[in-house]
Amino acid sequence: MVGDMAADTSQKVLFEQDGVFIHSNSNDDCIEQDLLVSGSIRIIDKDGEVLVEYRPLEDSVDPSNMLCAGKDSSSVMEWGQSAEERPHQGLETQHSYETEWDMVNAVSFKKKTFSNGDGALNHSHERNRWAFTFSVSDLHTITVKVDSWSSLFFKLKEASVSLPILYFHQGGITEFLDSLRRCALLSESPEDESCLLVSTANKVLSQSFENLQDDNNYGLVNKLKKDPYVTTLGGFSKVTNYLYDAFRGAEEQRQRPPEEVADLLGEVIPGLEINHQEEPGFEVITRIDLGVRPEVQRGEPLSTEQWAEHQDAEGRILNVPHLKQVIFKGGLCHMLRKDVWKFLLGYFPWDSTLEERKAVTRAKTDEYFRMKLQWKSVSEEQERRNSRLRDNRSLIEKDVNRTDRTNRFYEGIDNPGLVLLHDILMTYCMYDFDLGYVQGMSDLLSPLLFVMENEVEAFWCFVPFMDQMHQNFEEQMQGMKTQLVQLSSLLRLLDLNFWNYLESQDSGFLYFCFRWLLIRFKRELSFPDVLRLWEVMWTGLPCQNLHLLICCAILDSEKQKIMEENYGFNEILKHVNELSMKLDIEEILRKAEAICLQIKGCKDLPHSVSDILGFNTDEDTAEAPRSEVMEPGKRSHSPSPSPTHREQAFSNGHGHLRESSQNGCKVSFVS
Repeated sequence: MVGDMAADTSQKVLFEQDGVFIHSNSNDDCIEQDLLVSGSIRIIDKDGEVLVEYRPLEDSVDPSNMLCAGKDSSSVMEWGQSAEERPHQGLETQHSYETEWDMVNAVSFKKKTFSNGDGALNHSHERNRWAFTFSVSDLHTITVKVDSWSSLFFKLKEASVSLPILYFHQGGITEFLDSLRRCALLSESPEDESCLLVSTANKVLSQSFENLQDDNNYGLVNKLKKDPYVTTLGGFSKVTNYLYDAFRGAEEQRQRPPEEVADLLGEVIPGLEINHQEEPGFEVITRIDLGVRPEVQRGEPLSTEQWAEHQDAEGRILNVPHLKQVIFKGGLCHMLRKDVWKFLLGYFPWDSTLEERKAVTRAKTDEYFRMKLQWKSVSEEQERRNSRLRDNRSLIEKDVNRTDRTNRFYEGIDNPGLVLLHDILMTYCMYDFDLGYVQGMSDLLSPLLFVMENEVEAFWCFVPFMDQMHQNFEEQMQGMKTQLVQLSSLLRLLDLNFWNYLESQDSGFLYFCFRWLLIRFKRELSFPDVLRLWEVMWTGLPCQNLHLLICCAILDSEKQKIMEENYGFNEILKHVNELSMKLDIEEILRKAEAICLQIKGCKDLPHSVSDILGFNTDEDTAEAPRSEVMEPGKRSHSPSPSPTHREQAFSNGHGHLRESSQNGCKVSFVS
């Protein structure tokens, strides 16, 4: 059914594109400006129903909900509130050192006139009549034309309803169709190659893997091999369902040979080598007794009073280990995050004075805007000859438009918060030419900008965070390979029976945890819970690689259901995927800390596990785990386990040894 769509808090924006026009008098060769209807097109998931919506330009969000940049392009303030309604901290227009850099200010805004502020349709009837919404399930065909203006024509199953042709003046047709393919099957019409037939729901799910693979342009396997990041972030479990069906074939109960699983994972994660050779003479080693898991309690967030008590007269932070312990146990009250995160991430040294921090801010502001000026000053002619810059800009623009759009800070069209997100990511490409931009980085930046409300500060907090996460996004994905191997080692140590069960269901490689590790649970938790988890992890307590124990804690809570329900490959993937937004962060942190203490108390702990968690097993040099503060720009990676350490094997009684070697760490296990 076609109609206007009111705002709905339960809806999720899957795709959004501005610069989409209706040519109200398209018969004329010369199209005048006043004959064009400008608007945006969106794909929306509303209560499980996927809708396509077109809104003319004035059909924008309520301006009182908008956030806009201050004059200095780096602070963000409420647009529709009076001064007394506005929170005082960080939201006032800042008259700072950064105003000297207005020449590279990318954010400008004008307050539009609206007859009311409730987000309703206020434009004229002439514009209002062009707005429409329809369900994808009602869509019959899409005709794609590539002429002077690329266009789409939607034909619904109900023949009596006619929709106008949409012209994509700024491009985006390919991205729109790619997004639509996540919800429906688009297949080329035999009679007309420009016409796509649309199938939805059960029809899509019933398609065989072979048919999908035959689609050379959009085969899921090709997508997975070409870009595992995009495929994973877009819905990894859906892809692996097709992969699983492809290997199973007609024999539903046939167990897939482990060699085939290894080959598949080797394609998804290049360089991950698994050796399945049998070693009949290998002696089985019994499992390790970890003892009783202790009970731990969480604490209260660090208060403003406690934070003030930890500063001397010149602003130095005192008793940092105790401060980190309080933050680890309870996190921070939101009012403190803007200040404390800068120390946790290494933007400011803990022992710096207030005056020293002001000097750092001035120097970092200059450095940031010099880098920003580099890409802002590139002409169109230059950019035509710089494919790397074009590719980065295109990918950033695409990702920014779909990052946290349900969050008030980023919602709506022409949101200034999105401009700042875009500018920071583009400037990071100038900071790290080798890496540039990779999908997923916008997910890591978004909470930082939300908390800092300042372009420069968000950037310099993003830099050390990316130093920690850098290997996750490198072309060879070395960070992801290492973490998956390490996580497998920890899970086998904690619960060999559960790991053996996963292994029996072709899930022992734990690749359903890929997204968890890639962007640190950003898509698994609510936005406030992400803030809490990240600040706890940044303390470096109670061990290194706490995020791996977070994974173990989540799986520990779900293992009983998985095993009792006898979940297979598909069911495990589906179940893990559906945990998103249903996790209790405080319970997870409590369990992760308890697991850490349980492992640390083990007397016969394998050296490989000690290395993963940063425990020193030599009594004469043992010390409490400590957190190192990195200076922005200095990259730090978890130390690779030493190849001289003895190898530890775990058995399920079958005696088939398999090994995976990563960075000198040989992990042996029995299947």
